[in-house]
Amino acid sequence: MTKNRASMAKLTDRNEGDGLRGVILGIESSCDDTAAAVLVNGVLRANVIAGQEVHAAWGGVVPELASRAHQEHIIPVVDQALRESGVSMEDIDAIAVTKGPGLMGALLVGTCFARSMAQALDVPIIGVDHVKAHSLAHFVPRADGSKAPATPFLNLTVSGGHSLLVDVRSSSELVALGSTLDDAAGEAFDKGAKLLGLPYPGGPLIDALAEKGDLDKYVLPRVSLPGLDLSFSGTKTAFRELVASVRQHGEDALVEELPHLAAALQASIVDQLTRKVVTAMERTGHSRVGLAGGVSMNSGLRERMMELASEKGWELLLLPPALCTDNAAMIAVAGGLLWQAGKVDGLDLAPQARIPQ
Repeated sequence: MTKNRASMAKLTDRNEGDGLRGVILGIESSCDDTAAAVLVNGVLRANVIAGQEVHAAWGGVVPELASRAHQEHIIPVVDQALRESGVSMEDIDAIAVTKGPGLMGALLVGTCFARSMAQALDVPIIGVDHVKAHSLAHFVPRADGSKAPATPFLNLTVSGGHSLLVDVRSSSELVALGSTLDDAAGEAFDKGAKLLGLPYPGGPLIDALAEKGDLDKYVLPRVSLPGLDLSFSGTKTAFRELVASVRQHGEDALVEELPHLAAALQASIVDQLTRKVVTAMERTGHSRVGLAGGVSMNSGLRERMMELASEKGWELLLLPPALCTDNAAMIAVAGGLLWQAGKVDGLDLAPQARIPQ
């Protein structure tokens, strides 16, 4: 297919960006958010995200329902991203898509759509590791004009499905230092909220309640593992037992104790995360540390990280909310960096539910 070069010339002359050239469409569909973003010469023109309210009634993400919702959302979301960015399909130079990890059915929707579009437009397709992309979200151009962070830095990615410490040595060299051996921090928040009778997603509700709670009233154990790996299954078990002991006094007693129970859960999770961050910073000798993933918006985690940064002289890298949760801007940037390095995939690109980090 012949590209619309006159249109492309107009686009490429508009901004210099941060080194990435061309028009890159990013597509994300790893869990319950359908997202599309457009980068033009390293400048983010659109970042559209469609959530899925259908899961609230079930208290968590239902894979089959997620897949169906992605099928409904993906065309409107991509169309909106293109309209907001002011580019047409013929302007696209490359398509970056999440290849995993994630829910297989959800990933299939995104990768099949991206493969079909790449074939129709005769452009390269780049499969992106969703977890690595969270660390690269710090390289997404900002509306405020702020520059990409200097490397190296340590990044803590915390979300509903992932808890990972990454040594970001450069935008092309990311080394996992430690990860969760069982449950992710976000899952622990959501499951804890469910035990308290709170709706899904429960993490933000735990955060709001914890601000009103007494940190000293209940204390949950901290799981201490050697090295930089994390584990939250024991935290969930201990919290379940604590909630059960309070519930013995009646539902009214449980409602009265909600803020204090939420504070105990949040304090335990935040403490375990930040202890590993301190150890990792000491081992790497880095002076910069970043947060990414949906749980990175937790106020308790942010406050503790700001305290540590002040105490230890670290530079703390924080993302705006739209780049913390699952989004396609980070996929577009990660894919653009791979494309720039000549690393592209074929039309046989297959999704992977699990990708070793």
